[in-house]
Amino acid sequence: MYAIIKTGGKQYRVEAGLRLKIERIPADIGSEVSIDQVLMISDGDSVSLGTPLVDGALVKATVLDQGRHDKVRIFKMRRRKHYQKHQGHRQNYTEIQITGISA
Repeated sequence: MYAIIKTGGKQYRVEAGLRLKIERIPADIGSEVSIDQVLMISDGDSVSLGTPLVDGALVKATVLDQGRHDKVRIFKMRRRKHYQKHQGHRQNYTEIQITGISA
């Protein structure tokens, strides 16, 4: 059984026991969160598609960690113009583990 969820403007294919890093959500480490934006659920042969969301579907997950990704370095340069710009960015994330999918 797997589901397609939407969180943080991105879509993820999840199943029970999967660990993934999503955009930061305000939750404490060890707490349980429920994601109600479920776009599709597949259980073997039966597939439930939402328009846009599946009614009554819920994905439960446990928060494992709150952190920041590695730094992404941005370098811009215009040749022969003496222009150079250095910039960096670290994106926040929440690591979760999917505990269950209910339709």
